[in-house]
Amino acid sequence: MTDILEHSLDHEQVGYKQTLGRRQVQMIAIGGAIGTGLFLGSASRLHSTGPALVLSYAFVGVIAFFLMRALGELVLYRPTSGAFVSYMREFYGEVGAYVTGWMYWLNWALTGIAELSAVGLYVQHWWPDMPTWASVLIALAVVLVINLLSARAFGEFEFWASVLKVLAIVVFLVVGIVVVVGQFDIDGHKAGFQNLWDNPGGFWPASGDYTWYGPLLIMSGVVFAYAAIEMVGVAAGEMEDPRREVPKAVNAVILRIAVFYCGSILLLVSMLPTSSYEAGTSPFVSVFGRLGLDWMADLIQAILIVAAMSSLNSGLYSTGRVLRSLGMSKQAPAFTLKMSDSGVPWAGIVMTSVVYVFGALLNVWRPDAFEIALEAASIGVIATWASIFLCQIRLRQLTDRGVLPASAFRTPLSPWTSIAGLAFLAFVIVGMAISGWQSAPDFWHKTNFVVVVIGIPILSALLWIGWMVAKPGVVANTGGRIQSRWTLDGPRYAGTPVTDPAE
Repeated sequence: MTDILEHSLDHEQVGYKQTLGRRQVQMIAIGGAIGTGLFLGSASRLHSTGPALVLSYAFVGVIAFFLMRALGELVLYRPTSGAFVSYMREFYGEVGAYVTGWMYWLNWALTGIAELSAVGLYVQHWWPDMPTWASVLIALAVVLVINLLSARAFGEFEFWASVLKVLAIVVFLVVGIVVVVGQFDIDGHKAGFQNLWDNPGGFWPASGDYTWYGPLLIMSGVVFAYAAIEMVGVAAGEMEDPRREVPKAVNAVILRIAVFYCGSILLLVSMLPTSSYEAGTSPFVSVFGRLGLDWMADLIQAILIVAAMSSLNSGLYSTGRVLRSLGMSKQAPAFTLKMSDSGVPWAGIVMTSVVYVFGALLNVWRPDAFEIALEAASIGVIATWASIFLCQIRLRQLTDRGVLPASAFRTPLSPWTSIAGLAFLAFVIVGMAISGWQSAPDFWHKTNFVVVVIGIPILSALLWIGWMVAKPGVVANTGGRIQSRWTLDGPRYAGTPVTDPAE
């Protein structure tokens, strides 16, 4: 029988090419922190929350930094393309890996459907008569070809997509600072930092349609704007030098969040009343349009397509590698193990793309059919972030007791930062239920509430059924060694090697 550690942990890296260089890694990290959550999703949050939204983004940004430091400690302990799935397997056993892997796949599968559908709508800004299904198929074909070529091709696409996104934000920041400091007139409204408290309802509005707990509750939605920053963990297995690049990428996250997210939101609330921003229209498009810079508004509309394509690209890249990690332990179909000569797990990528195209086309014909399913993607984000915090806590316990060598990039104030992260994620679940209940009078349109109180139990039942089906194969593959590799006193199973991460 093949040794389980060798088979499931070491062997899942076999076949991958370490081809992602410094500039690609840095831009992947930046790109993961800038997407449609900022370019588009911030509009509805501004409208419903007011200027205090900047505090919501700042607080969740701190939690995101805790997450990245936890992930960085794990990656420097053992870089792997299996990422959090592989860490859950090592520290919590095969069941933990199974749940984490399939929840992460669910997140990207449903997110990809939404992004494809969004591309169809964005393209109609220029070509109103173009069928949405055609845009969907073209967009998917482009990112599918890129992913099937090589990890380097993925990295190049993300590099240039991130360059475009960053340039758009930088242009907005420069224009915004000039407009706000100069107190320019924007469509009859005087810009300036005084709008932080002159905004209808003040800085923290609590009357009329607003509630005092609005900025707190909205954090359950803001967290999804930061989703995908964990991509660095998946990409680590194909980096040329992850021990050099990951710490740089992780430490830069807090600065990027402060500048790109908090800086942008601060300028947006200083330029126009928050009631001027409407869901479905990018706040950046609204600002540039009212400034008379229609060409810049069109450019932002194009950047929305780039952001959606970048998300699709990341989804295919991540799920292909996570499915292969699951396949190594017989927790996913055997065909997910197939790789190309260029080191691409093409079978898992194709499997996700098939789900994308059927889901997106069905969403075109029956939008209501996917309303609740798409919101369920948020549960996948929470599960992924929770797995990272849990694995970091376990790794630190083992290194503090001398069972494992310490990571070269230890999380400061551990385990309290990871505990705070887990507590926050629990708050997010509660916040989703409350905001969902308040969102609509009809029960089945209380989307987030339905996802929490009905969706989570259904997902749990489906995962349990799936595990019961997969368990015999997993047990046979591992010789019954399906628990974590370590106890607090040492290896759980005889023959488990202790590898120095510095090697």
